[in-house]
Amino acid sequence: ASAAVSTLFGRHQTAVCWTNPTVAAMSTTSCTLRTRKFMTNRLLARRQFILDVLHPGRANVPKSELREKLSKMYDVSDPACVSLFGFRTHFGGGKSTGFGLIYDNIDAMKKFEPKHRVIRAGLKTKVTKSRKQIKEKKNRVKKLRGGEKRKVM
Repeated sequence: ASAAVSTLFGRHQTAVCWTNPTVAAMSTTSCTLRTRKFMTNRLLARRQFILDVLHPGRANVPKSELREKLSKMYDVSDPACVSLFGFRTHFGGGKSTGFGLIYDNIDAMKKFEPKHRVIRAGLKTKVTKSRKQIKEKKNRVKKLRGGEKRKVM
């Protein structure tokens, strides 16, 4: 089963998580989450931070698992409001560092997140266009000026 322990150190939080031993049988299955440079950004309706993940004996920790742990740590109603990206595993393994955003609600996430991250979160579907369509539209827009461009786009 899964268990989580969290302690509060000022504005920064740490959580220890264990995964199902049958899934990761050959490795130590715990990971520790630490947030640094935590900041509340009211203009973008979000909390933002750097996330350090300590995972000795594991190659990486899936973002879905990290999203679940963070939503428990910070009392987020919907785990879809948590956006994680830019993770780099340190040399030698055992530690990864990335960036995290927790939006106040889904509407704020759809409004302020880049389109590709909203699609990855499953809140929007990807619109597939052919390469030719994209180029034709670009050339049509080049012939227009001002507000007319917005009408075409």
